[in-house]
Amino acid sequence: MALFERIIGIILPVFIIVAAGYVYARLRPGTVRADMTAVNRLTMDVLSPMLIFSALAGREFDLAQNTTLFLAGAAISLGSALLAWPVARLLGYDGRTFVPPMMFNNCGNMGLPLAAFAFGPAGLAPAVALFTAGILVYFSVGIKVVESGRTGVHTPFFRFLASPIMAAIIGGILFSLARLSLPAPLLQALRMLGETSIPIMLFALGVRMIDVSLRSWRIGLAGAIACPVTGLAVAWLLDHLLTLTSAQRGQMYLFASLPPAVFCFIVAEKYRQEPDKVAAIVLLGNLASMLFVPVGLWLGLRAG
Repeated sequence: MALFERIIGIILPVFIIVAAGYVYARLRPGTVRADMTAVNRLTMDVLSPMLIFSALAGREFDLAQNTTLFLAGAAISLGSALLAWPVARLLGYDGRTFVPPMMFNNCGNMGLPLAAFAFGPAGLAPAVALFTAGILVYFSVGIKVVESGRTGVHTPFFRFLASPIMAAIIGGILFSLARLSLPAPLLQALRMLGETSIPIMLFALGVRMIDVSLRSWRIGLAGAIACPVTGLAVAWLLDHLLTLTSAQRGQMYLFASLPPAVFCFIVAEKYRQEPDKVAAIVLLGNLASMLFVPVGLWLGLRAG
């Protein structure tokens, strides 16, 4: 019961902030899109990279000690995409819309606090390793999926590596491997700025909800189910292939059961890849997490 209350306590503020964005959009329908364009660019180019770098460069993260979980997280992200692609084709959805949200789940603002609650303070570092794996897969393979079939929007590989998000990932991993430490006030400032990206992304999601039609709710429901189901299926397979401790097994199943990340909507908005449908996937996916996250934890802890 305590776990379920914790999940509700994490998810309920999400929907309150989304609702605030929706109300704002209803009150200012004429200017809201222009307002949010600059905000979304700031989130993509500045705030989110700071969030990622501060998580990876912090002392609590040690990639070398969590290599197995890192590989498991990457395999779950890639495997979910491979399983989701035929689902998108079968249901008649654009794979560029449906598949990327299956690759990157809400392992940051939902996964990290849930891991700390379920596994204690020692559970934070393994959760950050899984978070890192999900980010790397999404911002390499996932972005390429979104860009596929388009003219004039392909990012050259060298420029892709120099993008703010990838620069933050690479820099954070290098800091961790070299065991370098930023001055505490600087790291705290980066974290404070980075953490502002979470409510901003949720607010932007609420703004986009004014464009969601009944047809979008269908793809939203399909994505809300497909994301955790494909993730848990891959986790079950990995459970039989990898040597994991009980705690690592629980972390892996928790990661696999998480809903699509809000950031997927920000990317869809940037590329104009049916953001209304991605918004529905993210919103319904986070609602469905009240069912799937307990299932993932039960599978992981039971397997141990």
